[in-house]
Amino acid sequence: MRLPDLLATKAGRMTAFFALYLTEGIPLGFTATAIATQMRRQGLGPAEIGAFVASLYLPWAFKWAVGPFVDVLSSERWGRRRMWIVLAQGMMIVTLLAALPVNFTTELRLFTAIIFIHNLFGATQDVAIDALAVSVLRPDERGLANGLMFGGAYLGQTIGGAGVLLLAPHIGFNATFFFVAGTIALVTLLVSLPLRERPEPPRPVAAGSPLAAAGKEVAGFVIDSYRAFTGSRAALLGVVFAVLPAGAYALGLALQSNLAVELGLDDTQVGFINLWSTILSAGGCILGGWLSDRFGRRMMLALFIAGTSIPTAILALAMQRHGWIMPVDPTAAGRAVPAAALVSMFWAMTMVYAVFNGLMYGARGALYMDITTARVAATQFTAYMALLNLVIAYSAAWQGNAVTKWGYPLTLALDTVLGLVCIALLPFMRPAAAHQPAAVPPPQAIPEAIQP
Repeated sequence: MRLPDLLATKAGRMTAFFALYLTEGIPLGFTATAIATQMRRQGLGPAEIGAFVASLYLPWAFKWAVGPFVDVLSSERWGRRRMWIVLAQGMMIVTLLAALPVNFTTELRLFTAIIFIHNLFGATQDVAIDALAVSVLRPDERGLANGLMFGGAYLGQTIGGAGVLLLAPHIGFNATFFFVAGTIALVTLLVSLPLRERPEPPRPVAAGSPLAAAGKEVAGFVIDSYRAFTGSRAALLGVVFAVLPAGAYALGLALQSNLAVELGLDDTQVGFINLWSTILSAGGCILGGWLSDRFGRRMMLALFIAGTSIPTAILALAMQRHGWIMPVDPTAAGRAVPAAALVSMFWAMTMVYAVFNGLMYGARGALYMDITTARVAATQFTAYMALLNLVIAYSAAWQGNAVTKWGYPLTLALDTVLGLVCIALLPFMRPAAAHQPAAVPPPQAIPEAIQP
């Protein structure tokens, strides 16, 4: 039976890009949420887990360098983008299964290296999917397609994170590696392989080897980014804004899952926390974008950023009051039992944080569209999104080390204060009066836009 080419119809295209982004969200939710939770449950410390989670995002921070290779090294027979998508998905499956027999409690470096390679292929797949979307989607389809792509990523992270944690007690955690790999394989077989790209005009043949041509395009990207970033005050400040945390980050990264395990929550409870926080963040993204359109981009964004700091600060005070300061080894015999009030506060503040975090992401993405120059939109917007992924990486790393050295209350307090610094830049990030809306391509950094 010949499977249909989903690119042939509008409904098929919407289905295809939803499913393709699903394969980006599932492994990210699996590694950043489910595996990070198991690492803490098996005795790895916050600093080690923070470094592991940081490594997940580094390939996404530099994926712009892959773009020229996807463009230049292609095959008309196998499809310019389909070839890369299928190859990347296949290697994502291989690397997941290669990581399965590695004991991350005793061989953390090897396990991290394998998952890092897994994310290299995930980021490469994302570049190829976005390139395919730009080439096949009609202008009147892009809005709906972008929404479905975000939706696919959200659903994927929920399946890979909450879904796996809810499933693990029934089938065992090791079996969930096959579940995640099987989900990716299913999309590869039913969606990616049957795709048929329409013929496109051949790319100009560059002098020299394809690798040299790709290298020249990378250099061109860097030059274009510099010119775009220095083209206006708002664009330049956007770079500074992008490398600063936009609000508190701790309750959206590894610190949250670490603390959940230490407070005695089992996998099912952690799964439900992840499920509900993802749902709230998804709704917040939509509402945040709408509110920023209606009441002013920068004012709403400042309020949302400040909002992420409120539950973080409240939890820091609660932990200080209950004497829950330093990390507690969950495998230790006779370890301290947290007060029920502290556990309830953790649940509540995580949900409140999820709302404000979603609101912030919806408004911040719109702000970057505002300050992006139309003539270099793809380059400038992609570079901004790459920097946002870098913030997630270094935030996960420093928070893991800070918790180990200074404890939870002080780390949460620092996260609260550092997250507010960027607000000082917003009054100066007004787009130029003559600025025209940029035709921004499909989302370039879903793993950044949706923290697990």
